[in-house]
Amino acid sequence: MESVTILVVDDEEPIVDLVASYLIAEGFMVHRAYDGPSALALARSVRPDLVVLDVMLPGIDGVEVCRRLHQDTTVYVLMLTARTEEVDKLIGLSVGADDYLTKPFSPRELVARVKAILRRQRHGPAPTLERPILQFDLLMINPERREVWHGETLVELTPREFDLLYALASHPGRVFTREELLERVWGNDFAGIDRVVDVHVGVLRRKLEDDPASAALIQTVRGVGYKFVGK
Repeated sequence: MESVTILVVDDEEPIVDLVASYLIAEGFMVHRAYDGPSALALARSVRPDLVVLDVMLPGIDGVEVCRRLHQDTTVYVLMLTARTEEVDKLIGLSVGADDYLTKPFSPRELVARVKAILRRQRHGPAPTLERPILQFDLLMINPERREVWHGETLVELTPREFDLLYALASHPGRVFTREELLERVWGNDFAGIDRVVDVHVGVLRRKLEDDPASAALIQTVRGVGYKFVGK
C-alpha cells in the first residue's frame, strides 16, 4: 500500500490524527486537512487515491467538497458524518461518495472500508474491448472515454453514476433488483444501504430526462427495482 495516497479531512484534529495513525500503520501515505478550502487545494496538489471526508467542515462543507473533487478527478471518497439520519448519508453518496461511516466509528472499521474501496479500484471495470459504445436515439454512452452525450450535450456524471447507467443500459428491458445493482456497481464489499441506488437513479433522471417525473429512460418496477428503456 506504499504507493497509495490518502487525504484525511476533518475539522477535529484529534480525529484526523487518530485516523491518520491507523492508515499510516497500514502503509498508506497520508495527508491532512481541516477545512473545505484546504482540502480542495491539497487534493489538487497531491492527487490522492482516496479522500476520507467529513460532511461538516468550515469554509466549504464536505458535500460540496465531494462535488468539486469529482468535477476534476475520479478520486474515491469515504464520507464521515455525525448525523444518523439516512438522508444525510444519501446526500453524500449522491454526489459521488463511495461509502460512508457515521461517527463515532471504529478506526479499524474505517481502515477496512478504505481497503474495500481500493480493492474495487484495483479490480476495475471490465476491459474496454468488452464494453461497447451504446447508442439509444439521442443518448450515446462511451465506456472508453466514460462520456455520456444527450444529443449535442455532454452530460456530466460522477464515476458511480456512469457505472450505474452503463450497467442498466447494457441490458435494455432487463429488470435489475437493487441488490443486483449494488453488487454490479458498488461491489460485494459495500456496507451501505440499498436506498443509495434510488438516490443515484433519481440523479440520473434529473440529468438525462427532459421530464424526470416521466421516468422515460429508467423505469421503476414496483417492488423489484429498475430497468432501462432505450430505442
